[in-house]
Amino acid sequence: MIMPRGEQLLLPANPWFIGLTLFLALVVNLLPTSNWIWMPDILLLVLAFWGVHQPQRMGMGWAFVLGLLMDVQHTALLGQHALVYVLVMFITQTNSRRLLWFSGWAQGLQMLPVFFLAHALQMLIRMAAGGIFPGFWLALAPLLEGLLWPLAIAVLLAPQRRALVHDDERPL
Repeated sequence: MIMPRGEQLLLPANPWFIGLTLFLALVVNLLPTSNWIWMPDILLLVLAFWGVHQPQRMGMGWAFVLGLLMDVQHTALLGQHALVYVLVMFITQTNSRRLLWFSGWAQGLQMLPVFFLAHALQMLIRMAAGGIFPGFWLALAPLLEGLLWPLAIAVLLAPQRRALVHDDERPL
């Protein structure tokens, strides 16, 4: 893929770092504050990030397994989070080449409908299983996830950035 002008070449992503970030996001989602309706789903954000930036390493199987873990933790309908995470992973993987051409804020803006779709689908599944409408505070979580997207780019791509030392012997 041709890099956009001004973009820095990145080192390959370490699979251990991807696993560590997913584990830490899972731990953050296991905190008691993740039950608040307006809290962003950090695991969903990290899964979407790796789906955009490393679609060949981050498959839908991992999204499904992590979704089942979230279902067990939240004592939700089994498969609710798994379905949503797999759908988000599919959308991000199919749009990853297009999204990478935009800046961090533009990517966050384009990820907003994906995050809204994810939370709306979770709410519909919950209500179909007999739950109650959680209120319109639910719309705040996707907005926060969209605002956190540029921060996720800065933090999660930091280990892949090359040093800015210029060497006349190497063209890259």
